[in-house]
Amino acid sequence: MDETEFWEIVDSSREAADGDPEEHADLLVERLAQLDPEAVLDFARHFETRFARAFRWDLWGAADIMLGGADEESFDYFRCWLIGQGRHVFEGALAAPDDLAFLVPEFDPETDGDAEDLGYAADEAYEQLTGVRLPDLELPRQGVPEGEALDFDNEGTMALRYPHLWPRFV
Repeated sequence: MDETEFWEIVDSSREAADGDPEEHADLLVERLAQLDPEAVLDFARHFETRFARAFRWDLWGAADIMLGGADEESFDYFRCWLIGQGRHVFEGALAAPDDLAFLVPEFDPETDGDAEDLGYAADEAYEQLTGVRLPDLELPRQGVPEGEALDFDNEGTMALRYPHLWPRFV
C-alpha cells in the first residue's frame, strides 16, 4: 500500500461517516478487513508513522487551545483525529499548526479532536482477518515531542504563537 492509497482509505471512510469519529473508526475497520493482512500491516505502518510525525510541541499547543486543555492522552487522541481529517489537513497542520484555524472551519471541542478508535482500526481489522494480534511494527518509539517545549499555561506566549487559533477558541 502506498501513501496515496492510505489517504484514500482514510478519506473515503471519513466521508462515508459524515465526519463522526466513532462511525469513521467503524467504517475504517470494515474497509481494512476487506484487504489482505499484509495490506493492513502497511496501513498500520503509514498510520503510526504519521502519528509519530505529529508528536510535536507546536501541534500539542494547537490541540491544547482547540480542546481547552490537552494532557498526553488527549493529545494522542487528537493526533489520531488529525490523521483522520485527511492528507490536506494533516500536512497543513504539520506545516503551520496555527493554520488549523482555517483548515478546520467547523470544530466542536466536545465532539471533535478525539478519535482514539481510529488508532486501533488496523489492530481490529488485522485480528478479524488473522485471529491474532497485530505484530510489532518495529517502528522507532516516541520519546519527547519534537521542537521547543511550550508553556501552555502562559496565555501571552500562546496568544502570540497561535494568533489565529487563540481568538477563535479562547
